[in-house]
Amino acid sequence: MTTLELAEKYREDIVKFMSKLIKARSYSGDEKEVIQVIKEEMEKVGFDEVKIDGLGNILGRIGSGKTVIAMDAHIDTVEVGNPDLWDKDPFSGDWDEEWVYGRGASDQKAGMCSMVYGMKILKDLNLLDDFTVYVTGTVMEEDCDGLCWRYIVEEDKLKPDFVVITEPTSLNVYRGHRGRIEFRVKTVGLSAHASAPERGDNAIYKMAKIINEIEKLNENLHYDPFLGKGTIVVSQIFFKSPSHNAVPDECVIHIDRRLTAGETKESAFEEIREIFKKTGIDAEIVELTYSKPAYTGVEYPVEKYFPTWVVEEDSTVVQAAKETFEKTFNDEPFIDKWTFSTNGIATAGVYGIPTVGFGPGDEKYAHAPNEKVKIEHLVKAAAFYANFPKTLVEKLKK
Repeated sequence: MTTLELAEKYREDIVKFMSKLIKARSYSGDEKEVIQVIKEEMEKVGFDEVKIDGLGNILGRIGSGKTVIAMDAHIDTVEVGNPDLWDKDPFSGDWDEEWVYGRGASDQKAGMCSMVYGMKILKDLNLLDDFTVYVTGTVMEEDCDGLCWRYIVEEDKLKPDFVVITEPTSLNVYRGHRGRIEFRVKTVGLSAHASAPERGDNAIYKMAKIINEIEKLNENLHYDPFLGKGTIVVSQIFFKSPSHNAVPDECVIHIDRRLTAGETKESAFEEIREIFKKTGIDAEIVELTYSKPAYTGVEYPVEKYFPTWVVEEDSTVVQAAKETFEKTFNDEPFIDKWTFSTNGIATAGVYGIPTVGFGPGDEKYAHAPNEKVKIEHLVKAAAFYANFPKTLVEKLKK
């Protein structure tokens, strides 16, 4: 029996597990309930070991071989937004013949659902080889992608040889995405009564000149043939003023800077410093740190810099994913990249671990109302995950 045939036999179990995952709401920092749902299912299908680390990530192990492979799904979600935009209760976990519905269906509880049953299929068909697979359900990714993997590598002391990111790829093979950095720019002025603004120095007016140049900068950022163009967005603005009737003495903007290949934190900051020089404004770059307690109470601060990563198409891990796709579906995969950011910024971007993406679900449903995932995707992804470890290890032996 093939992995795909066996995955079809488990279709009902897969759908029911997917529904349970959606019903267990799990906003970032509040994932305890869904972690318990995953733990019960991992134990039910026969994982060799299941543990929950100090940050609250769940790590399920299959096998004990030399090559260590991690398959990752973050299991936190963004919030619902306006509930009036949803046709169904976002946490109903409803399904029909084609779809499972609800928040997290595509981004990205689908990946976890398929991985768990992929490992069951792997064991059922005795596809074990000289490898160890860790299926990781990671926390707080929506708030701070990669934080969970920094904890796993630095505190759990687990640094796998290869990683599969199961964010939605529409069942395509992905090999990278742009990075990003969040930072703020601050201008300082001098307050005065609004009836005599010439006595003060308006911090908002200063910032306006900088914002105009940032808008122009976005049109001229570096373009990479694979990852596309870098972008910069002023996403928030704040001010301080003694009253509604005073010249503001401080203004701060929040910046989301997406980094394409060849761009770094240092190059992004240098562009902003050039704007300061051009405008003649004395302003300050404020670097940011993410720090929020996990549901376990552990706080693990990290800077809000998320490096760009790309794995070459001829790399072992991408070619193993390509061969797995061909073996599983008798077809050629489409090889591409994500538009958004994933935990790959840590596994590949920070730690240099060969990383590839393959996941059920479509990126367009991420963070959107009426989120859903195709049941066919869940089944097919499970078959892929069952085949991938042995295919990779056999490739390494050649």
